[in-house]
Amino acid sequence: MQKTWLKNYPEGVPAEIHAEEYPSLVNLMDSAFKKYPSLAAYKMMGRQITFAQLDEASRALAAYLQSLGLEKGDRVALMMPNVMQYPVAVSAVLRAGYVVVNVNPLYTPRELEHQLKDAGAKAIVILENFATTLQQVIQQTPTKHVILASMGDMLGFPKGLVVNYVVRKVKKLVPAFELPGAVAFNDAVSRGRQLSYKVPNVGPNDIAVLQYTGGTTGVSKGAVLLHRNLVANVMQAEAWYRPALKKIPAGEQLVSICALPLYHIFGFTTNMMLSMHVGGCNVLIPNPRDIPGTFKELAKHRFHSLPAVNTLFMAMANHPDFNTVDWSGLVIAVGGGMAVQQATAKLWLEKTGCPICEGYGLSETSPVACCNPTDSTAYTGSIGLPMPSTELCLLDDLGQPVAPGERGEIAIRGPQVMAGYWQRPDETAQVMTADGFFRTGDIGTMDERGFFRIVDRKKDMILVSGFNVYPNEVEDVLTQMDGVLECASVGVPDAKAGEAVKVVIVRKNPALTEADVRAYCEANLTGYKRPKIVEFRDELPKTPVGKILRRELRDKA
Repeated sequence: MQKTWLKNYPEGVPAEIHAEEYPSLVNLMDSAFKKYPSLAAYKMMGRQITFAQLDEASRALAAYLQSLGLEKGDRVALMMPNVMQYPVAVSAVLRAGYVVVNVNPLYTPRELEHQLKDAGAKAIVILENFATTLQQVIQQTPTKHVILASMGDMLGFPKGLVVNYVVRKVKKLVPAFELPGAVAFNDAVSRGRQLSYKVPNVGPNDIAVLQYTGGTTGVSKGAVLLHRNLVANVMQAEAWYRPALKKIPAGEQLVSICALPLYHIFGFTTNMMLSMHVGGCNVLIPNPRDIPGTFKELAKHRFHSLPAVNTLFMAMANHPDFNTVDWSGLVIAVGGGMAVQQATAKLWLEKTGCPICEGYGLSETSPVACCNPTDSTAYTGSIGLPMPSTELCLLDDLGQPVAPGERGEIAIRGPQVMAGYWQRPDETAQVMTADGFFRTGDIGTMDERGFFRIVDRKKDMILVSGFNVYPNEVEDVLTQMDGVLECASVGVPDAKAGEAVKVVIVRKNPALTEADVRAYCEANLTGYKRPKIVEFRDELPKTPVGKILRRELRDKA
């Protein structure tokens, strides 16, 4: 496929990036610590941490982790929402020579156990609010070291004490737990200050992150993201942002709103690592679902960048408190994780004057593969142009390129594409072509200008507010429930989340109720994976060989 898209790149965006400048994320971070020591790196609840403080705290925590006897390449799980301990822990794990395993803090015990075992995580840094989940499974996992953070750890005295009291006693957000031997986050940092930190030899081909995803099938597996994959994607994003960043007045620090969870690869790269590279500041939003609380925080800052998913843009634009925030500094709003809806984009542009640039990517691509130009003035409905140093092509079922104008499976090749799935060569072989393209499972088209558009999905994945839900996993969980003979789960259109999960169940026990199903799902599936619609039928549509026809259920829905 000709790189038609290059002719439509905005002025100043290069066709290729040169990521060799930083052999690893460790080098990228060290460079930022030296360049921007006095600038604020993160702000939250009226407190801030500078690049120098982030450098010092993460170095101390890295020294503490090294003292536990972990070896280079060992995996360390991080299970926290957007709090200042997250970037400190990420920096520490990478600087110690280990691998970050991002964990969704809302996981059920079943989901957490699978991920800790699969990754072979030797240690975990976890917010106490979720410690009860860990307590239920830690004996079955290889995780021997627990560092326990609390909401107020980095908010100083007396604010930290007050916040912890409110979280624990007033809002009762910390269920009782017992984790003997767990070390408090601040104690680990203090101990690390007394220890010597050994700089590890980390190179481009070392693993930086295991980012768990369903990939193209249902079992959650780790996309292996090397240091060079993530460095490349940071450089690609920085190059792509240039036309928008030129609009920031000279001398003003780039301020980004970090409402995307940092454990999600979109927030990890476009908020945490990109800001690190350009000396930007992130305003951390621990709970973006609390729109009034989010607006209250936003009202305190002048900010320039807001990466988010469609659901958040829509909830904000439709909220009565919208005008309590000064949006005049906003020069870039990037939508990703799920399709941006036209109605959302139109309302957002009317209210802020800043268009939403829709992008596209996957955990397997670190994540950004495509994006609309950041000097766009209108909604295009497309996923944009391939990033610098990135090729996209459209393939048929036999893996051959389709004719111009035809639909085909989107395949991506570039320096940001993962090394494969963790310990799953069979799954890796299914998605990687012989010439290095990653097959996404999304069906797309390309127009004459090189803009790509998604028109269908080859795989049965359901996309709920930017999170992948795999029907196999939902079905595996439900078929273990007494009273369920068989079931199928599909995605149905949802005005808020883009798609919602619907399950169709054939009962073994006629007494089984919808309430029973919902209670079981609550115990075994994270919120976004739980069915919004539960339907009972006498039988499921099947092929002559007995395969359930999910597409038929989806089309009817």
